[in-house]
Amino acid sequence: MKFSNKFSTTNQSLEFRNTTERGLNLNTVHERILQFMRQDPVATYKFIIGTDCQVHTGHTKFITGVVIQRLGKGAWACYRQVIVPRALYSIKEKLSMETTLSEEIAMYFDENKRSEMENIIMPHVYQGATFDMYIHIDAGDDENRNRTAKFVQEMVRRVESVGMVPVIKPDCYVASAYANRFSKKPYRPQYEENEVRDGSL
Repeated sequence: MKFSNKFSTTNQSLEFRNTTERGLNLNTVHERILQFMRQDPVATYKFIIGTDCQVHTGHTKFITGVVIQRLGKGAWACYRQVIVPRALYSIKEKLSMETTLSEEIAMYFDENKRSEMENIIMPHVYQGATFDMYIHIDAGDDENRNRTAKFVQEMVRRVESVGMVPVIKPDCYVASAYANRFSKKPYRPQYEENEVRDGSL
């Protein structure tokens, strides 16, 4: 499989997709999140970013999921795809890249954008409305079960540095379940345009 230079991580666009929409940029993703929250401002919300990768023949596929979850009442989700045109086998390199891609999205949601989301639920906090922001790291700290264990604290500190709450295995479902669902399929450029994907949680 041959890849052109446009598939380097530095040149790949911040384009998102889900079941019903493709070609979403980050501004549109933010608007979709606000719309979803406005539908029910008296709720418990978790805003979650998480990245998973899979090594395939000749390339590594990274999927970053962005999810606004209304606990017990559904979610809105989308994801970004990044293709690295080589197989990455270093555990630390893959985990670091996953964290970097999640951080990249988190940095877009700056203080102003976070305030826009928080302001939706603020009038209802005494009725139980809450809003929290997380990055799910696809790694665990159990050295007997996870080869990623020795790198976990480094990734946790990185996530905390961008003002997000880190979540690791076994609770990192946006990375380990949602993003993982789409990273498992090898990248096939000839099929991408007509591909129908399931963007539900």
